[in-house]
Amino acid sequence: MFEKQKTIKQAATLSGIGLHTGHPVQVTFQPAPQNSGIIFHRMDLPGLNGQAHFPAEISSVMIDTRIPRCTTIGKGETVIHTVEHLMSVLCGLGIDNLNVELNSNELPGLDGSGQGFLSALLCAGLVEQESPKNYFSVQETVGVELGGSSIFIIPAPDFRISYTLDYPHPLLASQFFSAKIDESTFAREIAPCRTFCLEKEAEELKRLGIGKGANYDNTLVVGDEGIMHNHLRFSDEFARHKVLDLIGDLYLLGMPIRGHVYAVKSGHTLNVALLKKIHQQKVKLEHKPYVPSYPPAGQRQFDIAQIMNILPHRYPFLLVDRVIEVERGKKAIGIKNVTINDNFFQGHFPSRPIMPGVLMIEAMAQTAGVTFLTNEQHHGKVAFFMAVDKVKFRRVVVPGDQLFLEVEVIRDRAKTAQIRAIAKVGEEIAAEAEMMFSFTEASYLD
Repeated sequence: MFEKQKTIKQAATLSGIGLHTGHPVQVTFQPAPQNSGIIFHRMDLPGLNGQAHFPAEISSVMIDTRIPRCTTIGKGETVIHTVEHLMSVLCGLGIDNLNVELNSNELPGLDGSGQGFLSALLCAGLVEQESPKNYFSVQETVGVELGGSSIFIIPAPDFRISYTLDYPHPLLASQFFSAKIDESTFAREIAPCRTFCLEKEAEELKRLGIGKGANYDNTLVVGDEGIMHNHLRFSDEFARHKVLDLIGDLYLLGMPIRGHVYAVKSGHTLNVALLKKIHQQKVKLEHKPYVPSYPPAGQRQFDIAQIMNILPHRYPFLLVDRVIEVERGKKAIGIKNVTINDNFFQGHFPSRPIMPGVLMIEAMAQTAGVTFLTNEQHHGKVAFFMAVDKVKFRRVVVPGDQLFLEVEVIRDRAKTAQIRAIAKVGEEIAAEAEMMFSFTEASYLD
């Protein structure tokens, strides 16, 4: 059974000041539809409906040299600083969809850890949604190095981080923390760990006009004699906080990652550099050349990587995210998660996005392709449309909907096949059609 996406049950609000800007800020977390992702909204700025909004994805990551010790996202002059602690908590809790509304340009620092965000979101309650959770599984090792710092990620079946901290200070020397990142481990061992700096660094930050909201309560300040006016929650709290930051930075891929991260003295700059490498690998895999391969005969479910081994389609025209049931050569059920990030919404009724009907037909046809091409008699073939008949569109499909694509084979011969298909949102029929296909050798696409 696939793992499902999550959002929160009800709204939650926090107030505080930004660690770097010192600006007072109120942030409200709102439930969001499945497949919508994490969306930030600046409620204090003019724009559409009085707000500027952008997704928590790599396309939104910005380098702001004015505030270098945090992760910033935004568009143009519209920014939000210090998103890493919240993003880390969202990853740790497995929250996929959330609207984050705030009235300033930096999230509240709270106590310098993720604990305040964690408590607020747990009080709001977590709820599963119907859509399957999307992951990116690292396929090959990638990494970056700078000076004496480095960070690499290797393929692994889950998400793990092994972090080595080594600074020229007795309290910050040779700390190592390693863990599989799941909800219980995150909440217990990572979320409470606070940001830190050396006393001499704090003085320099103040001179540069940043760190205006930092104090001894929300930042561990390390002096020559030890922690100033505070105490540690863990003996290796510094390394654990670096892991907190790293989790949040990598969650800006737009989905959770499966892989084992090995980091040595990395910070936000290297974290984001690794994030870009992972994104490049993800794009490369989505666009890899079509060389058909087929899973074992008994397999009945197919994830997106397996679908790309069967079908020649690639982003932005691969319209099936998962096939949850196949009876080869007879019937199948596919899933298309409709999101606002689908490229066709940019031009198809953009003021009120509606999925084009022809693309619903195409999604059903691609599900049919999995049904045909996993049948041994059609291995090494591709399927082309010959005809479509009895088409009916019964309801609009909008971002946040999940299409269930039910395909039944009417006739399947060596050179042609015919199917009947229905696309549903819940129990409502959105579209239906009968289609005919012809088969040709996959080498046609070489």
